[in-house]
Amino acid sequence: MAYLRCTAAPILRPCLSSSFAHSLKPYALNSGIRYLSSTATLRSATISQTHIFNDVAPLRKFRRELLFNNRTVGLVPTMGALHAGHLSLVRQAAAENTDVFVTVYVNPTQFGLNEDLASYPKTWEADLEMLHQLNQELASTGQGRVSAVFAPSTKVMYPILPPDSAIPGAGSFVEMRPLGQLLEGASRPVFFRGVATICMKLFNICTPDRVYFGQKDIQQTVVIKRLVKDFHLNTDVRIVATSRESDGLALSSRNVYLGARRRNVGIVLNQALRKAEAQYKAGKRLRGDILWPAVDHGDKVQLEQETMEPNERVRFQVDYLSLADPDTMEEVDQVDATKGAILSGAVKMLPVEEPQEDEELGVGGGQIPVRLIDNLVLDPVE
Repeated sequence: MAYLRCTAAPILRPCLSSSFAHSLKPYALNSGIRYLSSTATLRSATISQTHIFNDVAPLRKFRRELLFNNRTVGLVPTMGALHAGHLSLVRQAAAENTDVFVTVYVNPTQFGLNEDLASYPKTWEADLEMLHQLNQELASTGQGRVSAVFAPSTKVMYPILPPDSAIPGAGSFVEMRPLGQLLEGASRPVFFRGVATICMKLFNICTPDRVYFGQKDIQQTVVIKRLVKDFHLNTDVRIVATSRESDGLALSSRNVYLGARRRNVGIVLNQALRKAEAQYKAGKRLRGDILWPAVDHGDKVQLEQETMEPNERVRFQVDYLSLADPDTMEEVDQVDATKGAILSGAVKMLPVEEPQEDEELGVGGGQIPVRLIDNLVLDPVE
């Protein structure tokens, strides 16, 4: 599969491996591409290449050609550093659409002033290779294909004013209040403003039939659903189950920072949420009855770590444990069994103390704090 560069004005990109670089060509605005009316024929005959777009106009032209030929587009927004969780979103999009657009853009407006924007992992070549391998898999099963990767510059995404992570900030923003100020929004005040703003831009640019997000970022999915409904956006929101390691740790691009020591303890959040889930499944409905085992588990693990030597222990802080309404993300004192609820939490894994020479420390040598989030959906039972 070849990757075609599709841009009106070139921007700097990390060098691609030779298997990709030799096939990059501009996507001509008057390319003369014509499509047959048969979706099956189109899938096998014309989408054998993935076009790489850096600018809006060529991507919109490509999207129009798909629209005029009755093709459907599923959009998977990412910030790159792709992993198996992202690929599960692409697979779901390919199962429901003829074409999949993947966006790769590290959006600065969803990072606070003291957050990890500068160190956020950027793995462009590896991301393309993963999509290349996945497209081969999709071709063999006759599903939709990744026909476009949109990798814009910040100037493209924020053409008038540079992005601003201050509060209140200067620029054009979309805010979801009070939803965006709860939980993750309380700890990261500009996060959902940045998410809603960039998603509005991407939805307007790509005009997807369907958009795909992972359940791991569950408050984000509620924000996106509200965005689509409140602004009458013509797209369907699809939520895909959280991808996890075998021990339950939710996959995240930031996991590369953990290293072995923090990785082993990072499972504490999922373990705590599972204990609370068990209470709900046992018939408990009051907030205290559901959450106390989760709080107790976190306290025990922290105490165990504190008794260890600095060169062995892991320090972490529990940001929050939440039992919330599935529509509003507001805390509930008692779960309405006809609606269910959302269990969620966040922990901050602190820098490793006294790192050892032979220790696997992850990206950043174990010194980058890592914020882990997770959630479980308590399904209605009545």
